[in-house]
Amino acid sequence: MGHDHNHFETARSRNKKALALALGITAGIMLLEFFGGLFTNSLALIADSGHMLSDTVSLALSLTAIWFAGKAASARKTYGYYRFEIITAFINGVTLFIIAGFIIYEAIKRFYEPPEVQGGWMLAIAAIGLLANVLSAWVLNRNADVHGNLNMKSAYVHIMGDALGSVGAILAGLLILLFDWTLADPLISVIVALLILRSAWGILQNSLHILMEGTPRTVDAQEVKTLLLEIDGVLDVHDLHVWTITSGLDLFTCHIDVKIDVDEQLVLQQALELIHNNYGIEHITIQVEKPQTVHHSLKV
Repeated sequence: MGHDHNHFETARSRNKKALALALGITAGIMLLEFFGGLFTNSLALIADSGHMLSDTVSLALSLTAIWFAGKAASARKTYGYYRFEIITAFINGVTLFIIAGFIIYEAIKRFYEPPEVQGGWMLAIAAIGLLANVLSAWVLNRNADVHGNLNMKSAYVHIMGDALGSVGAILAGLLILLFDWTLADPLISVIVALLILRSAWGILQNSLHILMEGTPRTVDAQEVKTLLLEIDGVLDVHDLHVWTITSGLDLFTCHIDVKIDVDEQLVLQQALELIHNNYGIEHITIQVEKPQTVHHSLKV
C-alpha cells in the first residue's frame, strides 16, 4: 500500500512540472494572439486569445490546486485538501461554457455586420498559436495524467480547445485569402465554440458527480455487495458507500453482519483483500457486526 501511495505522489509531482511548463507556453501565445487579433481585426483570433486567457487562468488554477492539495491533513480537514482539485476542474468546466457563449454571441453579431479581416496576418498568428497549443498539449499528454486525473483533464481540454480555435482561425484565414469570404471567420468560431461546449459538458458532469459523492465510474456498488455476501459467514452487507476524494483516491465504507460463531477478523481480512484486489481501493473502512449488535439506522 505504501508503494501505491508513493506512485500517487510521484504522479502529482509530474503533473505539477508539466502544468508549469504548459502555463508558460500558453501565457506567451495568449498575448500574441490577442494583440494580433486587434491588429488584423479577426474575431477568430481574439476569440482564441480569450480562450487562451481562460486556459492561462485554468492552468494557473490547476497548478495552485495541486500545491493546495499537497497540504497536510488537519484536525478540521481530516481528508486534507485533495478535493480542491475537483473544485478547480468544475470551475474550469464553467469557464469553458462562458468562453464558448461569448464566442457564439460575438459571432452572431458578425454575421449581420461582417468586418474587414486581414487574412494573411490572421493566418500567420494562428499558425504560431497552433504550434504552441500542440506543444503544450504534448507536454501534458506525455508527462501528466490527463486521462485519470480530472483536474489535469480539464486543463488539457482547455488547451485542446485552444488548438481547435487555432485550426479554425487558420481555416478562416485561408478562406478569406482565397475567396474573400469574411463570413468564414464567425462561422468557424461558432463551430469551435460548439466543440468546446461538448468537452466542457463532460468535465462538468464528472466533477459534479464527484462533488455529490457519487460512486466512481469503475465501481459497481451492487456488484461489490454481491461479492462480499459470498464470503463464508457473511449474513448481510448494508450502509455501503463508495466515493472519490480526488482523481485516483477512492474511499469505501460498509457494515457487514456475520454469523455469531465466525471469526470476524478473518472475514474482515477477506473483505479488505477482495475490495483492494478487485477495485484498487486503498482507503477501506468496514464495521463487522454480529447479531447482537444494535445501532441506529443510518439515513444514507
